[in-house]
Amino acid sequence: MNLTERIAYIRGLAEGLKLDENKDEVKVINAMIDLLEDMAYDVAEMEDIVDDVCDQVDEIDGDLAEVEEEVYGWEDDRFEYDDDDDDDDDPFDDDEPYYEVTCPSCNETTIVDEDALIEGGLDCPYCGAEIEFDFSELKEDLDALEDVEDDKKDE
Repeated sequence: MNLTERIAYIRGLAEGLKLDENKDEVKVINAMIDLLEDMAYDVAEMEDIVDDVCDQVDEIDGDLAEVEEEVYGWEDDRFEYDDDDDDDDDPFDDDEPYYEVTCPSCNETTIVDEDALIEGGLDCPYCGAEIEFDFSELKEDLDALEDVEDDKKDE
């Protein structure tokens, strides 16, 4: 039983009581039943509108999926990258190594190429803080390793 049917049932019960229409209590009950009936019609109308909007959103979602597939080469809603597309569009060339770097100021992670590491630093794309790369300890380790290798050659 939906809302409008339930309100009609309550109206029938009230009318079956054969109450005196001139009493204030009966006027209040009748006004409440009228209000409930108006609210039930409004709710039914809103449900219809919501159903229409949901149908439209589903259509838009389907259209968007087609556009995404056409533009990006995504095969379905899981946004898989289509490997058959031209690899020139891929900003991350598989031949060149890339590194993840975390900004010490905002803790956001960004991807950098080897050139940025060689330059010794860059500005964080999220907060603008300077991210510096210190390889001095690595240089000391490499020098020590070279010394060990030289000692082995001399033996």
